[in-house]
Amino acid sequence: MVNAHAGPDTDQALFWSINKDGQTIGHLLGTIHSEDPRVLDFSDDLLRRLQDSQVYAMEMVPDLPTLARLTEYMRLPAGHSLEAVIGAGRFASLTNALSAYGVPSTFINRMKPWAAMMTLSTPPPITGFYMDLSLSLRASGSGLQVVGLETLEQQLSFLENMPVDMQLSLLDQAIDEFDQVGEAHDQMVDAYLENNLADLQSLSDEHLQEAGQEAKEYFMQTGIHDRNRRMVESILPHLADRTVFVAVGALHLVGEDGLLALLRQHGYELKPLALPFKKPQG
Repeated sequence: MVNAHAGPDTDQALFWSINKDGQTIGHLLGTIHSEDPRVLDFSDDLLRRLQDSQVYAMEMVPDLPTLARLTEYMRLPAGHSLEAVIGAGRFASLTNALSAYGVPSTFINRMKPWAAMMTLSTPPPITGFYMDLSLSLRASGSGLQVVGLETLEQQLSFLENMPVDMQLSLLDQAIDEFDQVGEAHDQMVDAYLENNLADLQSLSDEHLQEAGQEAKEYFMQTGIHDRNRRMVESILPHLADRTVFVAVGALHLVGEDGLLALLRQHGYELKPLALPFKKPQG
């Protein structure tokens, strides 16, 4: 059972109510970027709380103009090729690894190293219907205002500013482990469905540690902690006068620099709620 008075050392739930002066004024859900049907089978309680909200806040709204700009951000400048940046041998291995993703070879040769690395960090898409997308469509269909907590440029800044040698090291790791990404993803989903953020964080830490201490510290500081502070500053104005349903990657909730702790610092009380998915039959 989740401790009703959870704090930074005991926080483990995925789903929380945000409270002020004894009133529930919002909700916070940690998501996982997955197509697994188990994380798309939302509980009736979660759907009711979503539909009773006025604002749905996510990391970035995946509208068509934003996705088009994302594609452009992933490309090297005109006249540059990825093969020239990473070398012919590494490029051949990358092309082989990306064959399951259906990425045209002409596009691969225009990708930035970080874009290739991030593509290999998740299994090849089957439906493209991920948990965060499913929730945003439900929110929009229920009449909620859908807002982003970051701009595309803000979200990608930690990748764009990553030192090239770190990008290449992480790309090498992704190429070496591309045939294991499905298994690693399943482990993350299984831990996620145990409703225990501590285990999820441990798996993430283990993977980042393999990339080296420098890369781990860079990802944690610029990819998690800095973004957490930015997202909280975006959440606060919405919480001031409307009911808000916040859904962000689960690892953004964890630790003394996580969203749970940061919202508490601003005077909000966070109360854990039941697992936000239906239990499998039988």
